[in-house]
Amino acid sequence: HPSVNMISILSLPLPELSKKLRDGSLPPEHVFYAYVGKALQIATETNCITEYLQESETQLRKAKLTGKLGLLYGVPVSIKDSIDCQGHDSTLGFIKNLNKPAAEDSVVVQVLRRQGAIPFVKTNVPLSLISYDCKNLIFGQTFNPLLYTRSPGGSSGGEGALVGGGGSILGFGTDVGGSLRFPAAFCGICALKPTGNRLSKKGMISGVLGQKAVVAAVGPMAKDVESLVLCMRALLCEDMFNLDSTVPPLPFNEEMYSSTQPLRIGYYETDFFTMPSPTMRRAVRETKQLLEDAGHTLVPFELTNVDHMIYNFCIRGMFADGATSFLKKFKGELEKSSMGLFFWLAKSPNWLKTVLSWIAKPFVPRFSGIIRSMRANTVDEVWSLHCEIEEFCHQFIAQWKKLNLDVMLCPMLGPALSIGYPGKLSVAVSYTMLYNVLDFPTGVIPVTMVTDEDEEELKSYQGYFRDWWDRTLAKAFRGSVGLPVAVQCVALPWQEELCLRFMKEVETL
Repeated sequence: HPSVNMISILSLPLPELSKKLRDGSLPPEHVFYAYVGKALQIATETNCITEYLQESETQLRKAKLTGKLGLLYGVPVSIKDSIDCQGHDSTLGFIKNLNKPAAEDSVVVQVLRRQGAIPFVKTNVPLSLISYDCKNLIFGQTFNPLLYTRSPGGSSGGEGALVGGGGSILGFGTDVGGSLRFPAAFCGICALKPTGNRLSKKGMISGVLGQKAVVAAVGPMAKDVESLVLCMRALLCEDMFNLDSTVPPLPFNEEMYSSTQPLRIGYYETDFFTMPSPTMRRAVRETKQLLEDAGHTLVPFELTNVDHMIYNFCIRGMFADGATSFLKKFKGELEKSSMGLFFWLAKSPNWLKTVLSWIAKPFVPRFSGIIRSMRANTVDEVWSLHCEIEEFCHQFIAQWKKLNLDVMLCPMLGPALSIGYPGKLSVAVSYTMLYNVLDFPTGVIPVTMVTDEDEEELKSYQGYFRDWWDRTLAKAFRGSVGLPVAVQCVALPWQEELCLRFMKEVETL
C-alpha cells in the first residue's frame, strides 16, 4: 500500500509500536502487512517459516471491531512449530505428524490472542526438537540471517532466524537444553527462558514426553529486553492463571523489575567441560568490567562437577528409559542418517553399553561417559536420580546464598556454529542445560562481536579433553569475525523480573 511506510514501522521497538497501535496513530493493518512483507523476504532468504496462519487476517479485521485493547493489541507474533495453534500441524519435523491439525490453541497462544496479539506464522524446528541446529525432511534447513553458512541455532531456530532478520517483532519458542537461548545467541537477539512453570506449557509438544529430570520452559524472543518485559507483563495475567490452574498466579512484579539497587552478581568464565571460545571469555570479562564500573559488586562463582551433571542428569535424565520412547518417535520416519550412532547406541543392550564405556574410557572419556548414561534404568534408579537432582539444586542454591548473590553472569556458547556442526557437538550444551536441570530463569543478551584478535587466539584452542569434540568445536568456531556473541543472565527460580532487570542493565551498559 503506497501510504504505508514499511521502513518506519519495522524500525519501531515493540513498546513504541504497541503504544502507537493502542492510541490509534498506527492502523493495525499497516503494521500487519509491513511484517508479513518482511517475514516473506526473510523466509525466502533463510527458510524459517513453515506455515502462514491465514486466520490472522480474520483476527485482524475482528480486532478493530471489538474495541478491547489488550497490551499487545495489533502486534503480529510468530510461533514455533511445536506450540499448538488451532487448525495447524505441530510436526516437530516428523512426517507422521503432518495433516494432524491441533484441536485448540495452546494456552500461551490463547492468552496472546486475548491480549490482542496476532499470531501470523509458524516457524521451523529440527527433527524431534532435541538438537540446536534447525533442519528436518519436511521443511528443510533454516539458515542464519546474519550469515547463511551458519546455523540459526535450535530448536527454536526458525524463530531465531525470523526475529533476528527483522521479520517478526516478537516470537515464542521452547527450551529444554538451550532451545530458546541458542537461536537468540546465534542470531544476535534476546530471549528469556523462564522458570519451567511460570508460563503455561499446556498445548506444547515436547521432544521427550514425560521426562521430569530436565525442565522445559516456554518463553519469548525479541530484539531488546523491553520487548521481553512487555510480553511477560501481557502473559502473566488472570487469563493465563484461569486457563491453566497449575501455573502459579504470580503477576509481573513491577517493583522487582524497576528497582535501581546495586546488584551482587556472581560470574564464571568457564564450566571446565566445554572450553569457551576466546570471544565467550571476553564477553564475560568485558560485561563484568562494565557492571563493576556501574557500581555493582561482582563475585567469582566456582562451578564444579559439570561433567557429572551432563552425563547423569541431562543425558541419563532425558533418556532414562534407554531412549526407548525417543526412538519410538522415529519409527517409520525416513530421517536417521544424522543420528545413526545415537540410534545404534540406544538400541544396544545394557551389557554392551557397559563394555563399550569401559573400553572407551582411557581414550575418549567423554564418549565413555555418554555411553554409560544411555543405559536403561529401573524405576528405583530413576527415583534415586530425581533425588540426586533435587540435592544438586539445593547445594547450588546454598552456594549462591552463601555468596549472597542476586543474579549470575555466565558464558553463552557462541559465535553461531556452521550448519551441520551442532549435530556433531551435543556436548557443547553444557552452558545452557545446567539451568534446565536447576530450573532457573535465564536470559540471553548479545554483548560483543568476534574480532580478528579473537580469531587469532582461536588458533591455540585445544579444549579441556583434547578429544574429537574439542577439535571439532574449534573448527566450528572458525571464520566468525563480525558475528555476535552473547552472555547469559541468571536469577533464582520465579525471579524472572530480576533476571530481566539484570538483562536490561547489561543491555544499557
